[in-house]
Amino acid sequence: MDKIAIIADIHGNLTALETVLKDIKKRDITHIYCLGDIAIKGVSPNEVTDLVRENCEVVVRGNCDHLLAHNCVIKLQEWTRNRMTKENVDYLGNLPFSHDFYLSGHLIRLFHASPYSLKHIFNPLHSNAENEYAKFELTSPLQLFENTKFLGKTDSDPVPDIVGYAHIHSPNLFRFKNKTIFNTGSVGLPIEIDNDMEDAELSHFSTISSYIILEGKLDSKEISEYSINFIRLPYDLKKEIKKLEESDIPDKETLLKNLSKAIS
Repeated sequence: MDKIAIIADIHGNLTALETVLKDIKKRDITHIYCLGDIAIKGVSPNEVTDLVRENCEVVVRGNCDHLLAHNCVIKLQEWTRNRMTKENVDYLGNLPFSHDFYLSGHLIRLFHASPYSLKHIFNPLHSNAENEYAKFELTSPLQLFENTKFLGKTDSDPVPDIVGYAHIHSPNLFRFKNKTIFNTGSVGLPIEIDNDMEDAELSHFSTISSYIILEGKLDSKEISEYSINFIRLPYDLKKEIKKLEESDIPDKETLLKNLSKAIS
């Protein structure tokens, strides 16, 4: 059986990424795929990008990766880009939007947010109908399986059996009409989307890193056993908070709330 670790939404958190990579190595997993949002919102964007490039054989582009390279306009984005090499920024900006592969007879498609764009959101846990993201909300799980121009797909391409994505920072897994959907959660900025300050006392259950392990026969089109496993992994959160506090990163107070309380 092959094992594939799927990580995402690292957001410049070097402490969390190093902990997750160490855990992956301990489990003797050699295949690591990353679903984007490598930098922005953390203090170590360049170091994190270096580690992803060194360790991940598949990497797809996240919305934050795209903004750094192609539409860097706000202070936090500029602060991040100024702390990265041009080579790493260009690397993020040229990543593919999706990756397809077979595992135990199932066609799996991975992307960061959706088949429509890096802005469109599907979230089975939370509706965006009443906020600024309303026009980007996907309402049906089946929309995640569509072959779209954004992904470079046509009607003649096979439709995936399993979709894995990131973006919403809250891990989940469910079945719908013979299809499977999973979300990795976040390595570097785990969020419980509906949390508020009243939930802060229990935030230590949510601030730990999240990633996925897929197990099955890689590149096999014959249906056989496979599994999808969620890993929740504590890391030295205090260390990363201290690094954030001592930095001059823009929007520091918001980022500290996100990081320390898992509050969106």
